[in-house]
Amino acid sequence: MHAPSPTLVRELAGRVPEMLDALRALVEAESPSASPEACAACAEVADGLGATLLGSRAERHVVGGRTHLRWRFGTPRALLIGHLDTVWPLGTVARWPFARVNEIATGPGVLDMKAGVVQLLFALSALDGLEGVCVLLTTDEEIGSPTSGSLIDETAADVAAALVLEPSAHGALKTERKGVSVFRITVTGRAAHAGLAPASGANAAVELAHQLVMIAGLERPGVGTTVTPSLLAAGTATNTVPAEATAHVDVRTSTAAEADRVRSALAALVGVVPGTSIAIDETVTVPPLERAASAGLYLRAERLAAELGLAPLVEASVGGGSDANRIARLGVPTLDGLGAVGDHAHAEGEFVEVGAMVERAALVTALTAELLG
Repeated sequence: MHAPSPTLVRELAGRVPEMLDALRALVEAESPSASPEACAACAEVADGLGATLLGSRAERHVVGGRTHLRWRFGTPRALLIGHLDTVWPLGTVARWPFARVNEIATGPGVLDMKAGVVQLLFALSALDGLEGVCVLLTTDEEIGSPTSGSLIDETAADVAAALVLEPSAHGALKTERKGVSVFRITVTGRAAHAGLAPASGANAAVELAHQLVMIAGLERPGVGTTVTPSLLAAGTATNTVPAEATAHVDVRTSTAAEADRVRSALAALVGVVPGTSIAIDETVTVPPLERAASAGLYLRAERLAAELGLAPLVEASVGGGSDANRIARLGVPTLDGLGAVGDHAHAEGEFVEVGAMVERAALVTALTAELLG
């Protein structure tokens, strides 16, 4: 396509009925992450939409029983990525069906992120050609991409840039996403009768309490670092000194350096209660999407939005992670939040703004064209 203009927005606005039909089809193909079979059925629907809008069927990648879709046109330079799985259990659409009321569309998974998938496909269908485009739609993002992670890494390794169609932050593009680490703290002590011989025990719960005070002190809100002890467990009976105590700690950081600081501090924890020992396991590791990875693409998006006659863009830093974090870790320029504009993700009544679907699809068309140009 040529330089973007408001004509592109008008052309896509004329396709709103098609976009909503596609969105209805995806929402009605329920795809909770917990059901690989349902996700595979939704992938079949998405593949059909891709065949119509992109002109070809996707490569099927079945990993660990899960189906992921990838389209590649020539040597990929621009990667567009989204996911088909949702947090909503099977049967939700029966009580809460897809619906459009004036300029709002609602239904389970409509915001996170089936509208984004629709926008992605229609955006690419507005290009003059797809040479250099790669599209990846996965089915396990909501649970941390355990089976699609290596496919994402392989697909993103050699591209010039990645556009992530996750929902916006109330309209803002996501130029920063915090990294997420979850640590399990296990304290081992020694059991004893709480009435007959408490001194012969080593209280793991008391040791854990000491450690949690120190752990919480690692937080640095001024630079965006939060350290939150969450799930706790200790003891087996009310009359027994606890021989084991565990805690999970949720850590969110804006930079890799901060993640490393917290990780090192946890590894250096020293016990207080004699007879106890401490073990640290990092059970979840998601690197941050730092603004340096998105700044250049965001500036392009700002300029292109103006050329399209759209309202000025806004950027945001958010606490949750996505596949954008993984891609940015590879050194690939990555811009997130290019998907739907709406609210209540993962909550009853989630919705998208229909008019914004058109505008964001046009923006993705223009960004992709420039990346290919």
